[in-house]
Amino acid sequence: MSELRTIHCSKYYLKNGEPMGALDDATMQVGDGRFVSIIGPSGCGKSTLFNIIAGLTEPSSGHILLDEEEITGKSGRVGYMLQKDLLLPWRTILDNVIIGLELRGVAKKEARRRALPMLQKYGLKGFEYDHPDALSGGMRQRAGLIRTLLDDKAVILLDEPFGALDAQTRLQMQNWLLKIWSDFRKTVLFVTHDIDEAIYLSDEIIVFTHRPGRIKAQIDVALPRPRNEKTLMEERFLLLKRELLLMLREERSPCG
Repeated sequence: MSELRTIHCSKYYLKNGEPMGALDDATMQVGDGRFVSIIGPSGCGKSTLFNIIAGLTEPSSGHILLDEEEITGKSGRVGYMLQKDLLLPWRTILDNVIIGLELRGVAKKEARRRALPMLQKYGLKGFEYDHPDALSGGMRQRAGLIRTLLDDKAVILLDEPFGALDAQTRLQMQNWLLKIWSDFRKTVLFVTHDIDEAIYLSDEIIVFTHRPGRIKAQIDVALPRPRNEKTLMEERFLLLKRELLLMLREERSPCG
């Protein structure tokens, strides 16, 4: 079981001596093995919430629970992948994806043994010993996600991992991610600005308000799986897209 809960999480900063809210009273539940996306106006608390869940930032108030265990302020309990792949240019792709294993004390030889089959199965066969500058943006993101999976956390946070990719590559990567998720059944929390992407990937979508970010709605996608390009034209997909566009239009605000 890998259920994640945030309970009344808020985050405030001081700006010119005055409190400025980034996140306000965020309470949500991400069920075991579910794929949940967060959408909302830019700069309005989504990444702040991720940093709190990952234990990189302490909330001003509230708690994070993983399978009912308090993990507030504890790092290393969830996997976390940012939009930038953060691959080290002097290491091969194989040696990049095993960094998390090495940090946990796994010998390099054993770490490579575990990583090679994943690289070969999930689209990087033949590139194991290349360096990052030899790979396309999509392939670099594959390596970044494989590195996150190898760290073997039950919950994975993905902060706009495909935001910098072109539309065609992005759809390919979405299908690739769904394949990975189907195989591993991790609990995934995914931040995106792309409504189509949120609907296509997710079981549920959480909508944030403008800053300070509050949870406005949590919507059940209710589209059958597996999904493919035809899903984008289904009536349920188009109705959800219209509903979410209207919600976000209400939240347009200069929130930085």
